[in-house]
Amino acid sequence: MVPARCLFCGYGAKKTHEKWQNREVSALEFGGRYLVSASRTEVWHALNNADTLKAAIPGCSRIDWTGDASLEVEITVNFGIVKPKFEGDLTLSNVIPAQSYTLSGKGRGGVLGMAQGAADITLADAPEGTLLVFSATGGADGGIMKLGKALIGNSAQKVIDGFFARFGEAMGATITPIQA
Repeated sequence: MVPARCLFCGYGAKKTHEKWQNREVSALEFGGRYLVSASRTEVWHALNNADTLKAAIPGCSRIDWTGDASLEVEITVNFGIVKPKFEGDLTLSNVIPAQSYTLSGKGRGGVLGMAQGAADITLADAPEGTLLVFSATGGADGGIMKLGKALIGNSAQKVIDGFFARFGEAMGATITPIQA
């Protein structure tokens, strides 16, 4: 059932639905390689520990396992001029224990719209510890994209950099970025 009027913009439901169907989702790509001074098993356990992840994710106020391969999160993202709170769901797939997985997520930011993304994370033994490689894509729509793709991209990169710095601290390891 479609309501007669949209609660946010006041347009008739049909017009709102058409705008939503034709919305532009802006995609961003990220990636990185990091040397972690810990064994692959230790890194794997840390990547799957809700307390470690909560300590590592900037702005994370809540992260809970809701199933064997699913989590719920609540994160406040600092875009500089605004700090929206996102509630979201994360799902692990393509899991090969202590080696790799795909992490997919969707976040809801209220009137600012939605964000979604996926990251492939791979671990490999290295002489000094573990090589962690990730490649991610993300996108957003709605009011959040009015902030601008450059601002969103810079904020996302800060979140990623902040995550790895704090992840190392949370698991008691040194993490060194490896330049491509």
